[in-house]
Amino acid sequence: MPDAQELESYIRRKFAEHVGLTEAELFAEDLTLSELITRSERMTNSVDLMEAFARTSNGLRKDFGLRVRLPALSLDTPVSKVLSVFMGEVTNPERKSA
Repeated sequence: MPDAQELESYIRRKFAEHVGLTEAELFAEDLTLSELITRSERMTNSVDLMEAFARTSNGLRKDFGLRVRLPALSLDTPVSKVLSVFMGEVTNPERKSA
């Protein structure tokens, strides 16, 4: 089982990949979800954003057997909070089986 640091690195990398921005672009400025949609050439609306969340969640399930359920997040939520929610889910012992 990977440790928390490995999981965080995986989530950062995969989410950035799915939204079409670098990790530095996403996390250095702590973009809000609204800003992320505006800056990403792959995103046109919140549906695209939800798809990026789903792809990241599916990767965690396939690669690590971790199930992630994200709550509804408003567009003014910073990506650091999204990362925190992902991490809370993957470190929750009740969610560790797919």
